[in-house]
Amino acid sequence: MLQGKAGEVAGKIWTALDGTEGLTQKQIKKATKLVDKDFFLGMGWLLREDKVSVAEIDSELFVKLK
Repeated sequence: MLQGKAGEVAGKIWTALDGTEGLTQKQIKKATKLVDKDFFLGMGWLLREDKVSVAEIDSELFVKLK
């Protein structure tokens, strides 16, 4: 059950990031209306698939597509 949800949430994050130079965690959550738990579930999926890179900039999580 969680695998399906993880894939769905990963798709939402991917869509929010597509066409950008990257977004902060807050920007992604605002664009996708995800709560922390779901955000990290989707991020785990994307990181495992090596689809995004993540950096911490000024104590903020910054995510961009590879």
